[in-house]
Amino acid sequence: MGATAAWMLMMLAETGSGYVREVFIAPEIGAQRARQLGVLLGCGIVLLIAWSCARWIAARGRRSQLLIGGYWVALTVVFEIAVGRAMGLSWVRMFSDYNPAHGGLMLLGLAVMFVAPTLTARKTA
Repeated sequence: MGATAAWMLMMLAETGSGYVREVFIAPEIGAQRARQLGVLLGCGIVLLIAWSCARWIAARGRRSQLLIGGYWVALTVVFEIAVGRAMGLSWVRMFSDYNPAHGGLMLLGLAVMFVAPTLTARKTA
């Protein structure tokens, strides 16, 4: 339950960040650069929330931490696809964010999300 609630906080914060990015940053620096910046900012958001919620999540061992990270990644990919399709984005446009050859940094963001519970774990005892 704690891992799901932490992920929901991440998505809420990331959605707010995405709104600010699209409205204020993308018009100034371009859509792709803004998305790249958004991934880097998103990594910070994920790490901050994971660290803030570490005691609440209570993932005591490395295996548990990696399972939670994988769970977050899976939920995020489904969320991204659902939101992208709801916004009318094409599959090509959505998957371009995952392609480093085209400047997409989402794989980096997902990698950070995967290891975030391990990187931010606190002693819960």
